[in-house]
Amino acid sequence: MTERKNSAMDATSKTTDRNPRAHRRHMLSAGLAATLLGACAPKAAAIKIRIGYQKSGVLLLARARGGLEAALAGLGPVIVEWNEFVAGPPMLEAMRAGAIDIGAVGDTPPIFAQSAGDPIVYAAAVPNADAAEAVIVPAASPIRNLHDLKGLKVGLTKGSSSHLLLLEALKSVGMTIADIKPIYLAPPDAASAFSSGAIDAWTIWDPYLALAQHRAPTRTLINRGQLPPSNSFILAYGPFAQGSPKALSAVLDFLAGESAWGDAHVEDAAQILCARTGIPLDISEQTLRRAPLELRPLDALAVTRQQAAADAFYAQGFIPAPIRVQSAVWTGWRPAG
Repeated sequence: MTERKNSAMDATSKTTDRNPRAHRRHMLSAGLAATLLGACAPKAAAIKIRIGYQKSGVLLLARARGGLEAALAGLGPVIVEWNEFVAGPPMLEAMRAGAIDIGAVGDTPPIFAQSAGDPIVYAAAVPNADAAEAVIVPAASPIRNLHDLKGLKVGLTKGSSSHLLLLEALKSVGMTIADIKPIYLAPPDAASAFSSGAIDAWTIWDPYLALAQHRAPTRTLINRGQLPPSNSFILAYGPFAQGSPKALSAVLDFLAGESAWGDAHVEDAAQILCARTGIPLDISEQTLRRAPLELRPLDALAVTRQQAAADAFYAQGFIPAPIRVQSAVWTGWRPAG
């Protein structure tokens, strides 16, 4: 058998040597086979990262400036999908459904999400600024202090950072949310209600706060600086953090660089955000100046503060059972450099 096989090979070799056309056909066939084998080889699957952002903060700046895909090139093929939300609660509804992998929210939405058993994790913290969130009333209002809110309509977004601010503000003067009439509205609807006088006061954050203060004279009853410090957060969908920890860390490294750039170039960053959102340049700049974008890894102090906030919501009956914030903390990010 071996001799016959070798003879056949010799015959083929001799034929191709004597016949150049046969030789070329032989080489073309071999090349085509190699090409087909290469085409059938498995390709690396692209990593898809879906990011939720709001009308302020480092994610909006990153979205506007671009460059995330290039920064993640070392991970292989990456597709980044951006989705804008008006507030944290609807963003976390999307994350609960597995439609968002990473998002930036205030202190309160993750408490409600964790209470509901949603698969979210805390990935990084952004300290909340003193003047970037407040309880305000029209300047001409007879309301002079928090006690005057008793029995009156106060607008807020349920499950948002404004919810916590209001609870803490009322507690600071011996009141609870039962002493007022909470009117739960999304920020655009609350802005209209505040302008028309349909609500007596409004608990809100930037840039909506800055917009309200520029549209008409207002009075601040209390702001975050007069209450316990808190943080906003970069959250991640649990299965994404578990399945793609390198991608999540790389995104956080990129965002840390964007926040450092934005804090060092406020005027340039304000122009970028103004062009992206349509919010006037002076308001965009004011928002950045009173709320630095600094991004930090989760530390014990941030977890302790968030736990205190969660306990406050439980104490007033807004969540059905106590939660342990630490159980939802992702500690995989160690900032580069």
